[in-house]
Amino acid sequence: MRRQPKYNFFKNSSYALSGLKDIVKNETSFKIEILLLVPVIFIVCYFDFSLTNRILLFSSYFMVLLAEAVNSAIERVVDLVTIEYHEMAKRAKDVGSTIVFLSIVQAIVIWCVEIFKL
Repeated sequence: MRRQPKYNFFKNSSYALSGLKDIVKNETSFKIEILLLVPVIFIVCYFDFSLTNRILLFSSYFMVLLAEAVNSAIERVVDLVTIEYHEMAKRAKDVGSTIVFLSIVQAIVIWCVEIFKL
């Protein structure tokens, strides 16, 4: 059985914020996606969408940020394990990129459906 310290909400939150700070500092694509969050928030708040559609639009974009965080975690673990080229390492990183790509496609489809039905 794994020995694990007792759960502490504030300590665990500090780990999460540390990870967020690291991604923002070191990942260019995440920085760009954070910058795009400003117009996303403006569009969602400014245009006349129902509350449900506002949540859907914002959530679809938020999924891109989540996917980018997962991709960054995968890349870091792979880089920790090996610095040499390995086919399985490439495949793991490619899957991480696929997660981001699919989340972007999903967001684009949702946004197009919502915008063009206005």
